[in-house]
Amino acid sequence: MNPLASPGQASGPAINPAELPLKDIHLPEAVSWWPPAPGWWLLLAAIILLGLALVLLRRWYKSRQLQRDIHAELARIKQTYKSTGNRLKLAQDLSILLRRAAISWYPQGDENGKDIAGLTGEDWLAFLDRTASQGERKFQSDTGRVLLSAPYLPADSKDKGIAGFDADALIALSESWLLAPHKRGGRRS
Repeated sequence: MNPLASPGQASGPAINPAELPLKDIHLPEAVSWWPPAPGWWLLLAAIILLGLALVLLRRWYKSRQLQRDIHAELARIKQTYKSTGNRLKLAQDLSILLRRAAISWYPQGDENGKDIAGLTGEDWLAFLDRTASQGERKFQSDTGRVLLSAPYLPADSKDKGIAGFDADALIALSESWLLAPHKRGGRRS
């Protein structure tokens, strides 16, 4: 009787199990690391987007920092003038603030390539007028000309021609230039 035959089946020639065309059990191949599963692609995309968002947020925050500093310094200058009434100190402080803001906004120089820090006299006033949002020549008027000499006078100066300027007009003129949008000159960090 054939041991492989089922009951009720006729017995036939004996089959040797070693002669059967069977293959050994094969395990599946190990899982490859490439290509990654879709979840890993999504995680990578999320990390890249998060990094890009952080870089852009930092750049935006830093660009706004100059504006915040200018607002704070302008408020301090106006408060100091309000409490002391010292016009020469006002002109001095506004001149310094205008110069610092111009150097920060235009680090590569003006449109002609001139270094902002080196501009003096009429060139300085012309630069302020060219970069003003209104495009008017207000700094080259009597109000703005005070910035040429008043900051360099001694604190106890008795020169009424220069010390008697319209302080409120100078504040308004400087404030309009400082708070207007300016094209940034190139330095980004």
